[in-house]
Amino acid sequence: MTFTITEDARAVLLPAFDGTLLSDATKRFLDGGGISLLLGESRDEYLARRMSDSRRNSETAETLQRVTDAARARSGMLLAAVDQEMGGTCRLHDLVPQFPALRDLPFASEEEIAEISKLIATGASSMGINVFLSPVVDVLTGPNKWLEGRTWSNNAELVATLSAAYIRGVQSGRVAATAKHFPGYSTTTGDPAVDENAINPLALSDVEAGLAPFRAAIAAGVEMIMVGPAIVMAYDHAKAALRSQTVVQVLKKTLGFDGIVMADDLDSMATMRGDSVAAVAIDALNAGCDFLLLADTGTQLDEIADAIETAARSETISAEALAKSATKVRRLSRKYEAQSCHSAEGKCDQRVAGSAS
Repeated sequence: MTFTITEDARAVLLPAFDGTLLSDATKRFLDGGGISLLLGESRDEYLARRMSDSRRNSETAETLQRVTDAARARSGMLLAAVDQEMGGTCRLHDLVPQFPALRDLPFASEEEIAEISKLIATGASSMGINVFLSPVVDVLTGPNKWLEGRTWSNNAELVATLSAAYIRGVQSGRVAATAKHFPGYSTTTGDPAVDENAINPLALSDVEAGLAPFRAAIAAGVEMIMVGPAIVMAYDHAKAALRSQTVVQVLKKTLGFDGIVMADDLDSMATMRGDSVAAVAIDALNAGCDFLLLADTGTQLDEIADAIETAARSETISAEALAKSATKVRRLSRKYEAQSCHSAEGKCDQRVAGSAS
């Protein structure tokens, strides 16, 4: 099946929203070639590392199933993502089994982590969710307002071992895993979401010391790796990691990762540094990212999709590279849709067969 540039420009976007209803913008996006969404959390929930009591009391598995079903009905295939972190943000709250308590995670075995991760993924898959934006594999060695409460050990070897077990468990449970945030933010000078001057100031040797969990994730077969939102001085003094070809090439060439490279939030202040979201999106694609996370707010989703399409038609970005990235995203969707539907008593076999290209 042949796809248009219009469709490719939408296939590489991952829109995030904190509710459980599709906005008009998301509907247009899915109708026009988009195949993904992130069921996110509010800023307060994100900061608290806990879903609100009102959400926990009102939201059911059927709530999430309805929104993923509605999206699939429009797109024909879907990557439905959530944050489901060990020791951090767990978007699915009480709807799935729980990880060991934060204090107990460092003492868990690989087998225990793989087993519970598979159970959590199986529960998520039954709701139509097939992507986890986790594990967090940054190894904190200094202050980090952004990642405090989202990591569970400062031992790189332990993070590598148990994160690899998480990835194996989740993906055997029919959910694609995403290791984040490359190349690692052991410390930051601020929160990249709100501080445009936030950076990772560490020397190259210190940054490289934190790459072990990413290597382990790749060895475990992780489907996606998310590149971080702030400048990493050791690699690039001028551009945030997700906008830096230097950083992305370390991931692809030095570490040998050939899966989907995801860009973290395009509209983080430390990513934009005064530029537009559209400029960030173009830079991220030119740097080698395949899949771009952005907020579904106002008309932003339409605007960024249109900006990517215009850039591809004017050769500001490579239309061929855009098509390859879109193909990788669609291939992942078909892979995990097929696995998810296979376990759902065949109720969506016809839809998946019809979406194959």
